[in-house]
Amino acid sequence: MTTKDLNTVAYMEKQKQKREMRYYLVSFAMMLALTIISFTAVYLYEQEVIKNAAIIMFLIVVLAVIQFMFQLYYFMHMKDEDHGYPAFMIYSGVGVAFITVLSLSAISWI
Repeated sequence: MTTKDLNTVAYMEKQKQKREMRYYLVSFAMMLALTIISFTAVYLYEQEVIKNAAIIMFLIVVLAVIQFMFQLYYFMHMKDEDHGYPAFMIYSGVGVAFITVLSLSAISWI
């Protein structure tokens, strides 16, 4: 390889690192925003601005699921190509946990 080729490879690697850092910062900011929205919803419920607790609980669960997916995708590197098997196992575990909670909820209501 020539010096020019090595410089091009180094430049492309540096651009990739910058792009990944930008993705991390954007996802971190979005997770902070989701957390602030959750705390704001609880605060509004405590101040009796929103009186329906079911809406607050639903909102918090939806925001938690979104935040969980962001953390898996970006910070646990599930977006990378070589994480197929670990991603499958994690998503399978999430599916089993969801079915378990759903089943226990159904049993407790009967």
